[in-house]
Amino acid sequence: MTAGTRTPLRLALLAVIAVALVALGGGLALLLGIGGSGTPAPTTDSVDAGFSRDMSRHHLQGVEMANLVAERSEDPEVESLAFDISATQTNQAGRMQGWLALWGLPVSGGETMAWMTAEGHGGHDMGGMGTGAGALMPGMATEEELAELRSLSGTAFDVEFLRLMIRHHQGGFDMARDAAEHAEVQAVRDLARSIEQSQGVETQTMTDMLTARGGTPLPAP
Repeated sequence: MTAGTRTPLRLALLAVIAVALVALGGGLALLLGIGGSGTPAPTTDSVDAGFSRDMSRHHLQGVEMANLVAERSEDPEVESLAFDISATQTNQAGRMQGWLALWGLPVSGGETMAWMTAEGHGGHDMGGMGTGAGALMPGMATEEELAELRSLSGTAFDVEFLRLMIRHHQGGFDMARDAAEHAEVQAVRDLARSIEQSQGVETQTMTDMLTARGGTPLPAP
């Protein structure tokens, strides 16, 4: 099968996965013991709901960037990494949005990052990003950065993709670490801990890949 044939098949597969996981999120949540009849649902301003809202949106931007790789990169290692990121984060975003639906809460809205504790915010400066429902979270790319990424191809694309994704993972890592410590629902804590661990490993992998391709990381968020 040629690379040109694999590309639409991969994108179609990911689209199907995204729809199915959002639809099945509620059923999966029940299997995980979320929202049982004797368990009060998290409130809209809880850590559990805030993390699910914000991290699912954070993840979906990561998926958007990863899905550019199949058409713009010629590097098999970068393509494999991007496919794994896209599949994993689509899965996780579907779970989180499914939980919100099960709790009867909207998948968007609220003050961005308001659920994070003071230590979770750490050195992140939200001043230039705003704090409303549509505000960017630490590590997220701006529209200008995404437009620049879409304009590139080959090695130049690979380098910029890795730079943006490293920073994206760094922001997501801190969000996940805070939720793993402070969420009340066990399944939310477990997912947050899994994200924290996997993004820590992937950040180091991508840093090594970036160095091998002559690039340097962006400042941490």
